[in-house]
This record gives sequence, C-alpha cells and structure tokens, in this order.
Amino acid sequence: MDSVAQRLSAVGAGNALELRGVTRLFGALAALTDVTMTVRPGERRAVLGSNGAGKTTLFNCVTGDFLPTSGTIRFFGEDVTAFPPYERIRRGLRRTYQISALFPGLSVVDNVYLACRGVSRGRFSLLRPRLTDALVQAAENLVQAVHLRDVKDRLVSELSYGQQRQLEIALALAGAPRFILFDEPAAGLSPTERSELVEILSALPAHIGYIIIEHDMDVALRVVESVTMMHNGRIFKEGAPREIESDPEVQELYLGGGHG
Repeated sequence: MDSVAQRLSAVGAGNALELRGVTRLFGALAALTDVTMTVRPGERRAVLGSNGAGKTTLFNCVTGDFLPTSGTIRFFGEDVTAFPPYERIRRGLRRTYQISALFPGLSVVDNVYLACRGVSRGRFSLLRPRLTDALVQAAENLVQAVHLRDVKDRLVSELSYGQQRQLEIALALAGAPRFILFDEPAAGLSPTERSELVEILSALPAHIGYIIIEHDMDVALRVVESVTMMHNGRIFKEGAPREIESDPEVQELYLGGGHG
C-alpha cells in the first residue's frame, strides 16, 4: 500500500485537474502556449479572457476533443492526455457546449433520462424502464435541481432559450460527475435567467468542481472561488475574484476595448 500511495501522490492524486505545459498548435498558430494549471477537487474556477484568448481550445484539450501538441493533462491523478473523450466521461468529466446538443422532439425529463442512461451500465438495454427505475428517479431529481420541474413533460422545442441552457446543466450532471466544464452558460440569457443560473450553479453539490468559461464577469465571479485570466493563448493572471476584478491590468485588458 505504501508504494501505491507514493505513486498516487507522485502523479498528483490530490488534484482534480492538472495541466502541465499544455500547448496546442494549429499549423503555425499557437492557440495555447505552455498552459499550466491546477484545480482542486470541489474547486469552482472561472477562465476568463477576450475572444481568441484560448479558452475554448483549453476546454477541448481537457475533454479530449483536441489532443495537445505537447504537455500533459491529469484527471484525479491519472494521465488522460491521450484518452478519447468517452474515456474521460467514464472517469467523471462532463462538459456543456456553446451550441445546444438537445433532443428537441423529446420531453425535458426524457432528455435527462437518456443522459443518465447513456453513462450507466445498462445503457444498451432495450427494456422500457419502470417508474421505479433508479435512473428515472435520478432524472426527476436532476430536473428539479435545475428548476425545470414545472415544465418536465414539455417538449424541449417548446422551452425558452434560457430553459434549454438550464436543461444542458442537468445533462452535464447525469451519472454523478466529478468535474464539469461549463462553456458560456449565461450567453444569451436575460437578467432574470442569469440570476437563476447563479442560483443553480451555487446549489450544486460541494464535491462537484467545475470550470466556467464566461464573458459575463458578473455571473462568473459570483459562482467561483478562483479565476484564471487568459490572453493570446497564455495564462495572464490568476487569483481570487476580488483580486482579479480590481486588478488594473485586467481592467485594461478585459474591461477596456478587448472584451467581446
């Protein structure tokens, strides 16, 4: 056991996510350059920056949609740098996308049930589930967690845009994730919907850590404990929300002309 403990300690088992020197090139263009970041289990972090800063490319490398050109990525101590996306999902990593990936012809609760089923051992079963099925109950609980109980039987195509974004959060919560990447969840939301989003994110179980990419600093800084600022594919600054918000260089870069 001592050797196992030493090995796990050596690979950083105490951290949810570790990036070491991650670089991603597209031809001669460096979308990410030498990005090093450590996120603890249960930590909530914002990754902020203007368009082209490298935020989405960073997410794509973490999820396995892109493999880094160089560098390493560890998820709860395991080197997942070369893992395909489905292997990272099996280990508890989830992600939302800027563009909705929902089934518009199905109900809210059916969308969530399918997400729960998709990450379960019985996902290939053709048997119709009973109302007492554990996954049915899990879907009902997730619908309630994202404030969609009143519209659970409505078709997704009938939901408002804000409700569809809330539903995406429910899908990301399917299957007891350990860590979630939220890709601009407040984009296109009304002020009321943004307030509801803050409530939903703030109420997530404490053990679920996440990184949120968000242009709306008012939303992002209310739901995180740490902030990473990116600029031109590099980490520009890191700190607590108050430090970042009051930093003169951040204000000039992010709140001046470059924020979009």
